[in-house]
Amino acid sequence: MKFIIKNLLFAFVIFALVQNTFAQFTYNDLISKLIGQDGGRVITTAVPLLLIAPDSRSGAMGDAGVASSPDASSMHWNPAKYAFAEKDFSIAISYSPWLRELVNDINLAYLSGYKRIDKMSTFGVSLLYFSLGDITFTDVVGNSLGNYRPSEFALDACYSRKLSDNFSGAIAARYINSNLTQGQSVNGQESHAGQSVAADIAVFYQKPMNFGQGLKGTIAFGANISNLGAKISYTETTERDFLPTNLRLGTCVTLNIDEFNKLSFMVDFNKLLVPTPPIYRPNYTGNGDSVINGQKQILSGKDPNVGIVTGLFQSFTDAPNGLREEIQEITYSIGTEYWYDNQFAIRAGYFHESMWKGNRQFFTLGAGLRYNVFGLDFAYLIPTEQRNPLANTLRFTLTFDFDAFKDQNKAPK
Repeated sequence: MKFIIKNLLFAFVIFALVQNTFAQFTYNDLISKLIGQDGGRVITTAVPLLLIAPDSRSGAMGDAGVASSPDASSMHWNPAKYAFAEKDFSIAISYSPWLRELVNDINLAYLSGYKRIDKMSTFGVSLLYFSLGDITFTDVVGNSLGNYRPSEFALDACYSRKLSDNFSGAIAARYINSNLTQGQSVNGQESHAGQSVAADIAVFYQKPMNFGQGLKGTIAFGANISNLGAKISYTETTERDFLPTNLRLGTCVTLNIDEFNKLSFMVDFNKLLVPTPPIYRPNYTGNGDSVINGQKQILSGKDPNVGIVTGLFQSFTDAPNGLREEIQEITYSIGTEYWYDNQFAIRAGYFHESMWKGNRQFFTLGAGLRYNVFGLDFAYLIPTEQRNPLANTLRFTLTFDFDAFKDQNKAPK
């Protein structure tokens, strides 16, 4: 591989020195080779916090949760699960110190819950808040403009309904506010908080199963298209960024080993439904991209400056390296959960992202405890490589079960 790279670089130098028709042929030949190579075409979007696992339970299972059993934090993973929630009313509060290997004042907080309307339908809400800590803003010559605390938040509401004994659907609405610049000028332009609205469309299926030899349990499937919404902008220019529209698919198998022991296995697959950055044709100096009439010339891939709907469908076929790269854009999560007497849980998982698309790869561990009204969960992240900014990430979740609270009050004194 080193030999091939050296020869490609040598060919490029020869082209820069020889300006004739034969050099043109060498240039095109070089480009065709470059297209066949993998590259770090990481898909970037605005408001990436919408993809961060906010709760401890799924965070301990490798960020898998689209088909796991319902809980108060299901809004982020699959709001359709709320229709199958066993409790009438539940709230969860989650907190995570974020990127503590880099700074010590970035925090993620999540408040979520649901209330059953009737036997068929449930209403859910959530608030996701992300604080980026104290940041000193400076002008172009380095003079301080003051200290600010940029932040982002998303406010959600959903309606989930059973469509049959085993199948449910949900739709969620989301308001997004991303205040990163505190009104400061960016490249000579006045900035403002980015605002947008989005929606989720989700389905969930679960069915009791008999696995033979007296072993019973359930099998579940889930799907969620999240963050379908308008592009977001931080200035008055026409340039806007995609929201992290995401397709999440997964399944979960739960085994009721006996009266006290229960074991679940789950897997999730995720793909961003936004355009992949193309490969732009370099200019003949090799110091930039080829531009004609103000437009960069695309060598391989498709134009990413498209509308929301076009970008959604285009995201399945626009990778410069074709199907191979499209598959690389799919992340997967594997998780397992063990419950004893529905009071104590142990969890573990693994998350994988291609090295060409961000290279997030980590193991997770966690535990949970339920006692009457309250429940406490925590998760711990272990990256597969050293000096990773996600290393030692902790998540904590406190759950309130108001059904148990009512039962406790009704109990004879």
